[in-house]
Amino acid sequence: MSTILFQLREGIARITLNRPERLNSIDTAMRGELMQVLRDSRVQEARALILTGAGRAFCTGQDLAERVTPPGAPPPDLGESIESFYKPLVLGLSALSIPVIAAVNGAAVGAGANLALACDIVIAARSAAFIQPFCRLGLAPDAGGSYFLPRLAGAARAMGLALTGDTLGAEKAEAWGLIWKCVDDDRLMAETEALAARFAAGPPLAYAAIKRTLHASPHNTLGQQLDLERDTQAELGRSEDYREGVTAFMEKRPPAFKGK
Repeated sequence: MSTILFQLREGIARITLNRPERLNSIDTAMRGELMQVLRDSRVQEARALILTGAGRAFCTGQDLAERVTPPGAPPPDLGESIESFYKPLVLGLSALSIPVIAAVNGAAVGAGANLALACDIVIAARSAAFIQPFCRLGLAPDAGGSYFLPRLAGAARAMGLALTGDTLGAEKAEAWGLIWKCVDDDRLMAETEALAARFAAGPPLAYAAIKRTLHASPHNTLGQQLDLERDTQAELGRSEDYREGVTAFMEKRPPAFKGK
């Protein structure tokens, strides 16, 4: 059975983590299939991407069954695992020019939680939970956790989540600004699909520019960011999409963006 399910329909790509019997924990097979599907040209052709999990969990992080070593054997090289998989995975998600939505349908634990936070927008079921359990294993957050947590939740909350490993419910995650929205469990996929459809009909060039400029903002001075805004608007202002957006506004009709 494939550990990753992929679907592309009406401009919306969907990646489903598919090890429900193991709460979608990430093993060697899933690592390979996930990287392969992210490189699939069909993802590049999509106008939006949904990432979710099969069954009752989103993703419970690294499958620790693969980390058990017999007495006397050398310890696993966790740094190599991060370098060869988690780092390119997070960077690959972040580099996509299309909007990426995580639909968190249950527990999002460790690298699984940080995989969700690497997406542009996180919509979580009310019963979902986010957990950073690394400290319980004698580890520190990885898969981008040390980057995303303080930027999304603030320094104090990030430190608390990392040092305690406590469970953070979806409602509080929304209140803290860690995620975009918490919805009733039976509305999760409907809300996610509606947002993805909105993105699929939206302006691809503008979405790519929005992601690019917001990602650059923390590293720029105000002057540098204003320069980036100037250059970005100059480029977008020459696009067919901008002309269509203005025309549709004046004609009081929905715009038909083509990404040109």
